Amino acid sequence: MRSAFLRTRRTGEAKQMIIQTIAFYAFAAVTVGAGVMVISARNPVHSVLFLILTFFNAAGLFVLMGAEFIAMILVIVYVGAVAVLFLFVVMMLDINFVELRQGFLQYLPIGALVGLVLLAELVLIFGSWVVSADAGGRAASPTPALTETTNTHALGQVLYTDYVFLFQGVGLILLVAMIGAIVLTLRSRDGVKRQRIGAQIARTREESLEIKQVEPGSGV
Repeated sequence: MRSAFLRTRRTGEAKQMIIQTIAFYAFAAVTVGAGVMVISARNPVHSVLFLILTFFNAAGLFVLMGAEFIAMILVIVYVGAVAVLFLFVVMMLDINFVELRQGFLQYLPIGALVGLVLLAELVLIFGSWVVSADAGGRAASPTPALTETTNTHALGQVLYTDYVFLFQGVGLILLVAMIGAIVLTLRSRDGVKRQRIGAQIARTREESLEIKQVEPGSGV
């Protein structure tokens, strides 16, 4: 009886592993194919749609790895905000892409030079990569079971304890970038009425109030 139970359990685990392997290769193949279509599609709207497909399949890969929080963040942030924003911008702006491609060969040497510089920097970075002495101990440390702590709780505990200052620094950088984007795009144009809070507060009674003497029978 016990041997039959163990045999059934092993068969179920083998089927589960086969399903996970098939799902992994399916998600991976679609992700790579959609990523290639993002840079090879001639229509920018199609490129954004392929980008959304890439994000969805990458989220599926994270689910297979057990990182469901990262998968949900990928779908909510990148698919629900960034990719949809790109799609709306591309569809709303009437851009002549044929005219933009006319000067491609003119800037090709500069682009190639920048690409070579970036490639050299990546080679130097990965060539001087040194594994930390504590990496082996951290990799060998036991992973708590899902019944003890969830992935979201473990990620938040590491993020807000060991990397709290880096997290706050990233937030400040994003805040400065947002303020800079607003300042750079804020322009004063003729014919556009804007609310000036300081001018409204600085008004006097004589400027904002006018008393009219209306004679009897001459009103509206």
